[in-house]
Amino acid sequence: MRKVRYLIFFFLIISPFQSLKSEIIIMSACDDKQDEYLKNEYILNLNELIMTRNYVYKEKTYQKYRLTDLSVKKSNTYVRNIYEENGKILTHKHGYPQFYTQILFEKGKQEIYIKTVLNDEEGISKISTCKKIEKFDHES
Repeated sequence: MRKVRYLIFFFLIISPFQSLKSEIIIMSACDDKQDEYLKNEYILNLNELIMTRNYVYKEKTYQKYRLTDLSVKKSNTYVRNIYEENGKILTHKHGYPQFYTQILFEKGKQEIYIKTVLNDEEGISKISTCKKIEKFDHES
């Protein structure tokens, strides 16, 4: 009975004072091999396991995509779920089981890669290099 009281005391009194840590990495001023951007940034929230990408096309790139797809917007934001595996950060698989892609990040590195898998054959290509990386550790 005493052990139960101690456990209840611990969870009700001590636990709320434990600090929670979260890590956010912002990769900005990212270039691209194919397209030109006014703004291209990736925000990796490792606590919530979410990647947010914000970008604004330069006019020339925007017009190139607008010719074939009227739904293209000049500026856009999209969110993907992420996970960590062997020191790398990956977005969840996008596509089908036989063919899918993922965006791949390595902590502390400014390069961004795309991982493509077709029938268990894996390929990794660099898609971007970011000039600025900021890391925020937040305690609450």
